Amino acid sequence: MITKQELNWFVVYTKPKWEKKVAEQLEKIGVECYCPLIIKEKQWSDRKKKVEVPLFNSYVFVQLTEASRNLVFQSPGVVRYLFWLGKPAIVRDNEINTIKQWLDKPSSSDIVISNYNVGDKIKVESGPFLNQDAVIKEVNKNHFVLVLESLGCVLRMDI
Repeated sequence: MITKQELNWFVVYTKPKWEKKVAEQLEKIGVECYCPLIIKEKQWSDRKKKVEVPLFNSYVFVQLTEASRNLVFQSPGVVRYLFWLGKPAIVRDNEINTIKQWLDKPSSSDIVISNYNVGDKIKVESGPFLNQDAVIKEVNKNHFVLVLESLGCVLRMDI
């Protein structure tokens, strides 16, 4: 019997625009996967429409044992695994949970910008990334950019 400790979250790289299809195909064969989605307003020449799009382009998170990693290649949209330092990248459970919590919260967050400078290391004090360590990469009157080191991602927040 497989314990929860033996399962790791891996990152699968997909063909462009195949994230939702890959997640659906993997779920059908019994692979636990997570494709975080957000709602964006798209503009066409004749109308605007709200559509669900992946938060991370061309990435789907899959939870598998090391031995069963090749199962994902049963989906034709899977290209390869994302690697970090020569090994398949592993995402911690708490990082997946942080993304889920962030997406479950209402879009309005209390964001306060103090007198921070580029390069300052901070701990996020509110919102969905509470207590995450970050490095400030850019600050201006319309937005700021943070690098969340533990999540390995760049976060741009519009003000």
